[in-house]
Amino acid sequence: MSLLFKELDYRPTPMGVLSLRRRRELSLDIDVYEIKLNEEYLMSSLFTDAEIALADLGLAELDRDNLDVVVGGLGLGYTAKAALDNPKTGKLTVLDTLPEVIEWHQQGLLPLGEQLSNDPRCALVHGDFFGASLSNTPGMNPDAPEKRHDAILLDVDHSPGNVLHEDHKCLYTKDGLAKLAAHLVPGGIFALWSTEMPEPWFEENLKSAFETIRADVIKFKHPLIDREDINTVYVARTKA
Repeated sequence: MSLLFKELDYRPTPMGVLSLRRRRELSLDIDVYEIKLNEEYLMSSLFTDAEIALADLGLAELDRDNLDVVVGGLGLGYTAKAALDNPKTGKLTVLDTLPEVIEWHQQGLLPLGEQLSNDPRCALVHGDFFGASLSNTPGMNPDAPEKRHDAILLDVDHSPGNVLHEDHKCLYTKDGLAKLAAHLVPGGIFALWSTEMPEPWFEENLKSAFETIRADVIKFKHPLIDREDINTVYVARTKA
């Protein structure tokens, strides 16, 4: 049995103090992994339904093989793992602005780290997803900057209206989304995870940059209390 609580790593970063913790949830008889930034919880392995749904719903829209997929935000790796589990995925680039999170996976401190690091289709890249999204370079993968992508999946901010850094706000504007859409092939997919219910202002911004959009509400049970929680996955498609 694991120790009831252990801080696996603790690092100062430009965004604040980042920590990785593992604790034993006795009521469920499982280890829970949590990432915190300062005093704010970024993610927990207790809640992974929506992160997995982000990849499942986004890639389900594409009916071709050997997909080139980009994930913005590595975190605990559940979106990336779901993308790799899809047989249509041929190449996956995961961009994360925090090299510490990439190191945790490469060092095997997280349960999915070995699977992601050792999969030849997957590249864990230290990079600024938001800067790359707003750039004029066609592709977002530094190793293939001229190649556009079939799908871009984003799981970084809490929601378009509740961002981790002020610089991220530019992406959720009409202009920012138009620049992101330019990194996709015709008929490509942009999917975004949010902790909030669908936000009409953001749906309008998506409609300005994509041919079709929808917002799927993901419902899941809180594992510790008798309560249903919700997240949203936005799925937007460029013109074919």
